[in-house]
Amino acid sequence: MHTQLSLPLPAILVEATAISSLDFHKHLQAFPWEGPLLLQSPEPWHSFHAGRWLSSSASSKELLMKLRRKTGYAFVNCKKALEACGGDLKKAESWLHKQAQKEGWSKAAKLHGRKTKEGLIGLLQEGNTTVLVEVNCETDFVSRNLKFQQLVQQVALGTMLHCQSLKDQLSSYSKGFLNSSELSELPAGPETEGFLKDQLALAIGKLGENMSLKRAAWVKVPAGFFVGSYVHGAMHSPSLHNLVLGKYGALVVCETSEQRADLEDLGRRLGQHVVGMAPLSVGSLDDEPGGEAETKMLSQPYLLDPSITLGQYVEPHGVSVVDFVRFECGEGEEAAEAE
Repeated sequence: MHTQLSLPLPAILVEATAISSLDFHKHLQAFPWEGPLLLQSPEPWHSFHAGRWLSSSASSKELLMKLRRKTGYAFVNCKKALEACGGDLKKAESWLHKQAQKEGWSKAAKLHGRKTKEGLIGLLQEGNTTVLVEVNCETDFVSRNLKFQQLVQQVALGTMLHCQSLKDQLSSYSKGFLNSSELSELPAGPETEGFLKDQLALAIGKLGENMSLKRAAWVKVPAGFFVGSYVHGAMHSPSLHNLVLGKYGALVVCETSEQRADLEDLGRRLGQHVVGMAPLSVGSLDDEPGGEAETKMLSQPYLLDPSITLGQYVEPHGVSVVDFVRFECGEGEEAAEAE
């Protein structure tokens, strides 16, 4: 179905200024110049007027640029959002997120089942609470994308808020874990609508890869304890400095009779050992090296000085190692695939 516009050539050129030069050239190639200009209805007519509305004033162009910068969505989608919402920036942003989420859920359903061996570990510390999260994707290329790193940040913040909401009366340390389903149902945060599963769908829609919220661990400690931490290949989040990202991460819970300046460095070295030596349990200072003790943290050769055990390294510092958590990105995927 076509609509004829019987306009003289100069009038057509005036009308065409409302469309970008690229779109205008497409119209020129699509229709002959001899006779009236033909426009398909109704979609191109809708797009034609949307373009004219956005080009009608400098303020409209400014809105378009502002929405594009704030959301990161393509210009064509930002134009549709502003046109659909009559130029209301806040409503247009909400409209964009809802559309992107719908597309994300649709894409997530199509990509479901594809292996997610890559990704990032995120470590976040605030006060007496430390969280460790793992978010997976298909390729290392996507794991280096800022949008994926922002997803890891949202998961870490969501986990932190969940932990801080737990009213524990701590006489000793407490530790907990969240699986994929539990993570998905956590609120996305005070400034973000919906749940972490909604943010996951948005990221899948934007980046076009299957992703998963794999797991999270958290530790809360009272006075007399501290948490050492280490992330291998660490890089700081550009927008949340105390969030550290990498491929391996560890938390080490220690008890001490006094808080000292050197404890942070000691905790980092203990975390390095856990990442590098992958112990299965803490063990005790009385364990003899060798045999099953090789998987016990305190009886393992110290990573940075194999001539002594980790227990021999720790003992002079006057601290006791009581627990640890170790995450390796993609851990268990190869075994699951082999099964």
